[in-house]
Amino acid sequence: EGMDEGVFNISELDGLFAAIVSGPTLIAPSQWLPIVWGDFEPEWTNEKESEEIFSLMFRHINDIAAILSEQPHNFEPLFMEHSVEGEAYAIVDEWCEGYIRGVSLATIQWESGGGKMTDLLLPILTFASEQGWDALDKLSKNEIEKIQQAIAPSAREIHAWWLAQRTDGQSSPIQRTSPR
Repeated sequence: EGMDEGVFNISELDGLFAAIVSGPTLIAPSQWLPIVWGDFEPEWTNEKESEEIFSLMFRHINDIAAILSEQPHNFEPLFMEHSVEGEAYAIVDEWCEGYIRGVSLATIQWESGGGKMTDLLLPILTFASEQGWDALDKLSKNEIEKIQQAIAPSAREIHAWWLAQRTDGQSSPIQRTSPR
């Protein structure tokens, strides 16, 4: 009790990584790895074991970055499913919680996105906060599904928005009109 159990599953890790590659600033692995492990950093039996896990994590975060940068329309959050009486339900809150954990790594920078960012984060926050869960209790199944369906487009738009912000601030190479 009172301890951070880290990232629970691949869906939450996918959300965390999506936020990390989509945000306003570069987040080093030394900053996000403690979130993955929580208060229970693994004890590796050998170096090969740790290398395999790190390799898988870096491959996954690089895949997310590539899809969002090169084919954003193909990006889909990795939601788990739960079946109840033969009907499948998407479990979106784990992914959303991971995403918000990623946002929390650079809260001040994310807040610089102002109202636009607040609006884009709303579908994700709805499934990642107590206030959001309380609000969901008052909605119909169709209304909840509509908010769920807004998560992926919001994540794509967040990435595109921050990418545009980051590239606008970059300087262009100097082009000389005459030789040195």
